[in-house]
Amino acid sequence: MNGFGLAGQLRKATQPLHTIAERSGVMHRLLQGRFDAALYCRLHRNLHALYEALEHALDRHANLPSVGPVRFPELYRTAALREDLRHLHGDDWTRLLIAPAMQAYVARIQQVSDSHPSLLVAHAYVRYMGDMSGGQILRDVVRRALDLSSGAGTMFYAFAPHVSVAAMKEQFRLAMDMLPLGEADVQGVVAEANKAFGLHVRLFEELNAM
Repeated sequence: MNGFGLAGQLRKATQPLHTIAERSGVMHRLLQGRFDAALYCRLHRNLHALYEALEHALDRHANLPSVGPVRFPELYRTAALREDLRHLHGDDWTRLLIAPAMQAYVARIQQVSDSHPSLLVAHAYVRYMGDMSGGQILRDVVRRALDLSSGAGTMFYAFAPHVSVAAMKEQFRLAMDMLPLGEADVQGVVAEANKAFGLHVRLFEELNAM
């Protein structure tokens, strides 16, 4: 394993595409604070579709040794996204468009869940490690850009009061490193994580062009 556990291998192998994703389309605008509520809601409507599919798949395979250890319900974001969208857009937020890239992403998660569920670990890594890292910086950017003085509208970036983000990141890394995966399985997870970042790049560009 080149001296790295799974979490370390994922971080190293996905760094190039991770950097590209941060500089792509709507995400680049988000990081710079150059967006309005309409664009933000379009992005989070698509993220809701992603988390809904991912968290359903993680629950489905909760008893699988290669998946269950990285299932942390306290990290789930579907409900928080729903709350933010209702606050910022209203009860008709479900009518917002799901981009073709997200349709492809959801289809991929469903395919993986049906045929090779251990690859769900890659999607959990891409999303939840991002939420616990750069996502915490984005919360302040969003509050300033959308003039949100309270936590309303930014629950996506907030975890339960009892959750220590730093401690949870360490638990998540340790859980990944302890998964009963062979070398071929590890390489499959790494490849899937890069595929996930590629789908994010496509999504961010599509939303930016809408």
